[in-house]
Amino acid sequence: MIFATPFKDGAIKIMLLGSGELGKEVAIEALRLGCEVVAVDKYENAPAQLVATKAYAIDMKNKEQLLTLIRAEKPTYILPEVEAISIDALFEAEKEGFHIIPNARAVSLTMNRKGIREFAAVELGLKTSGFKFAKTEAELKAAADEMGYPCVIKPVMSSSGHGQSVCRAPEEVTKCFEHAKEARGDASEIIVEEFIRFDYEITLLTARTENETVFCEPIGHIQRDGDYIYSWQPMAMSESALEKAKHIAKTVTDGLGGRGIFGVELFVAGDEVYFSEVSPRPHDTGMVTMTTQSASEFALHLRAVLGLPLGFRFLTPGASAAYKAKAECHDPKFDIPNELFTTTSEVRVFGKPESHEGRRMAVVLVADESAEAAKEKAALLVEKITEK
Repeated sequence: MIFATPFKDGAIKIMLLGSGELGKEVAIEALRLGCEVVAVDKYENAPAQLVATKAYAIDMKNKEQLLTLIRAEKPTYILPEVEAISIDALFEAEKEGFHIIPNARAVSLTMNRKGIREFAAVELGLKTSGFKFAKTEAELKAAADEMGYPCVIKPVMSSSGHGQSVCRAPEEVTKCFEHAKEARGDASEIIVEEFIRFDYEITLLTARTENETVFCEPIGHIQRDGDYIYSWQPMAMSESALEKAKHIAKTVTDGLGGRGIFGVELFVAGDEVYFSEVSPRPHDTGMVTMTTQSASEFALHLRAVLGLPLGFRFLTPGASAAYKAKAECHDPKFDIPNELFTTTSEVRVFGKPESHEGRRMAVVLVADESAEAAKEKAALLVEKITEK
């Protein structure tokens, strides 16, 4: 493969649609290979824009704005990094010959829980929790009654757990309905899921090109209100469950096609494995790979995009802990004790220009002799970060 210099003939141009902390790491990996990086987001000075060769702030849900920018910049590859994007623009750009990662259809299916759940359960025949869809509160109540309580209620399109809740009784339906409608994304329809009494849930990062598929070690994680708090790798699981997880991950990623890394989320109950969701991009729980692997999920994503070999080594058990802001601030500052920077631990500050309560602003990374020890240490260290 020929690698050129940014802004010169033959340079590979990566356009990120969404420039948060995950996009920032992808941008860094791209820059390491001499690519140009065009970082796009809805606001200025997003994390990836701080390291990109060029940056734009536009309404990415506006089809014409997005298409105009794509046509002007003529990127080699377009990497959607968030759900809030005009899918019509991506389909149109793909028709015009632009390379969407992994492809416009995969982005469309995975950005909407209705699309991906029906694709996985009906078209691919994968084991999932029971589910129904609702548009009105009355339909939601009927669907929840059918699924039984508790059940999980989510808008069909949202990110970082926004709008997600567990409905434990009929009298909570109204509150859950209102919470789902507050989600960022498309809340015009709601999915009601059977509550699977699983032992644990994992993310199985699956990187693919047209020539190969590789799996990272399974990542365990703890979520709160649908958003990740801690993750650790490897997650201990039986050989039988791991093989089933890999089968599901390969089936769904082969079905979606294209290049890149996919964050396949799965529920595990004993040796049974259930498909939950998939993101066709690096996953927040996968930030732990920045300390556990010779090539992080971000490096693997970029290599897959470019069609490069996907070989890597697992180096050490590790864990990550997300630091979330405690208050709203237009000039965020954080007091991070020196003890968090050691031979086995570090902090990555994302550089977001503003914070609000619950917004992810940094991550603590820890390596240790076991994933459990790393998780415990990461949980202790993240509590030492304070806001100024």
